[in-house]
Amino acid sequence: MKKESRSKLVSFLVGGLVFLVFIFPLYWMVVTALKTQVEIFSIPTPLWPKNLTLDAFAKQLSSSGDTLRGFKNSLIISCGATAIATVLAIPAAYGLARFRFGARRGLVLFFLITQMLPSTLVLTSLYIMFSKMHLLNTYWAPILADATLGIPFSIIILRTDFVSIPKELDEAAKIDGCGHVSAFTKIMLPIAKPGIVVAAVLSFVYAWGDLIYGITFITNPNMRPITSSIYNYVQQYQTLWNSTMAFGIIAITPVVLIFIFMQKYIVSGLTNGAVKA
Repeated sequence: MKKESRSKLVSFLVGGLVFLVFIFPLYWMVVTALKTQVEIFSIPTPLWPKNLTLDAFAKQLSSSGDTLRGFKNSLIISCGATAIATVLAIPAAYGLARFRFGARRGLVLFFLITQMLPSTLVLTSLYIMFSKMHLLNTYWAPILADATLGIPFSIIILRTDFVSIPKELDEAAKIDGCGHVSAFTKIMLPIAKPGIVVAAVLSFVYAWGDLIYGITFITNPNMRPITSSIYNYVQQYQTLWNSTMAFGIIAITPVVLIFIFMQKYIVSGLTNGAVKA
């Protein structure tokens, strides 16, 4: 019992230390946003602001409307990219998981390789293609670009989720008179719901945090996503760190809320798909 207690104590202490290490940057972001610009550069820098102020947050929601407009633009781009990536990834992942054909392993390997490629590698080719299609300075350009990189990741996640579903369900569906389409829509999709939620959430998070596509394909400042507004606080002689941190907190709020309210589906989807493909 003593060994078990010591083991639990060590595990608790290690876990607590790891938690503090990972949570400290977020804590410092919040504290910096609540400080004045003078207090940020004071030595030694206080761990908690002596003169707590919400001016940095007030500036974000001021009458200029830059933050709210960026929110709207990011929401349009992220929701569009998530919808396209999820709708296309679901049948592709189902086909790779349930049907046998020669190029199946090659396609899976291809999707894995595309996840290793940086976004800048396809930036030039996408820019030329969108320019010829007259999609520059429209929401469609970053939507399609984010969806293009989100689809392979969604397929990989959903494929492992469909593989984990017993094949006996397919046979039972056929006995009941269901075809491939009806079995897919009535049986497979409800069972794979957690995995679909995971794929959609991660596609949304990727599109929401995208910067390079938003500033490359859209030159109109009124249409750019919220991530591009980070440059507003970098001035010639100084950086407004309290405004920058306040902006960062506001920008990540939707993502944090999504993970809080969808954590049940996210955990279930990740664990259900943790099988040997």
